[in-house]
Amino acid sequence: MAILSYLVTGLTSYFAITVSLFGLSLKIPRAGFFARCLAAYACLIACASYGLVASIVLRLVGYGGLSQWTVARSFKWAMRLCTGTYFEIVSGSEYLSTRPAVFITNHQTELDVLLLGTIFPPYCSVTAKKSLSRVPVLGWFMTLSGTVFIDRANRETAVKAFDGAAEQMQRERQSVLIFPEGTRSYSAEPALLPFKKGAFHLAVKAGVDIVPVVAENYAHLLDVKKLRFEAGMIRVKVLPPLSTKNLQTSDVDELTTKTRESMLEVIQDMYKTREARYTEEASASSIPTNRVAMPPHASSTSTAIET
Repeated sequence: MAILSYLVTGLTSYFAITVSLFGLSLKIPRAGFFARCLAAYACLIACASYGLVASIVLRLVGYGGLSQWTVARSFKWAMRLCTGTYFEIVSGSEYLSTRPAVFITNHQTELDVLLLGTIFPPYCSVTAKKSLSRVPVLGWFMTLSGTVFIDRANRETAVKAFDGAAEQMQRERQSVLIFPEGTRSYSAEPALLPFKKGAFHLAVKAGVDIVPVVAENYAHLLDVKKLRFEAGMIRVKVLPPLSTKNLQTSDVDELTTKTRESMLEVIQDMYKTREARYTEEASASSIPTNRVAMPPHASSTSTAIET
């Protein structure tokens, strides 16, 4: 009972602090950063806890491949409700039905967990650094749901992990989602870090398509250095699948380079489009309204008309 009491007290305090910060953000915008961070962590822990149960139940009924998909969707809606921040696919959603496939996407910040909630297809597993497997609750869920953990410090075990993933993809038609940059970029500009080749080697080895997914740069909504975390929509484009049919290991370098170039072009175009839209909206809102004065004998209740 004592443990339960401490838990209830802790959760109540957490909720009260979060709500207070949201209220304070109306006058102090930076308070919104901390409020949304607290709300996001609460959503993550809640959905991971749900995922622990869901993974066990779905495995028992033969649908273990849906574990990460169902949790990703729950996180998507929880975050939209609690923070007002969400990703929206604006083109290419039909390509997410490609199965099996290696899905790749750009990696900007920790918020990309929310991106997964939008793009994650059924029967797909994410890859993650091995250290995440040791995180309480989240790591337990990821292990139970079939996450492909990669030990970047040990190339031999990393290769074995990808070999196992390739076999599973062929055997169970299970897709895999990978961040080819390998780490978060935290870029304030529409840019991509150099791509690692693991995702492309995996696709060639398994003989499956690569489906690139591009999220626009969202530093205007989330910038950790500036303590900015605002509500808003982040656009996502899913690009046409790239076939790896008849490709060999020797083709991986060229495949990696061309894929990165195509994704970079899209993310830069999305940035330009957004900036142009903001500029147009700002110009429209700053245009003064032309008014013509009424003659002296006009009604005192109407002193001007718009033209």
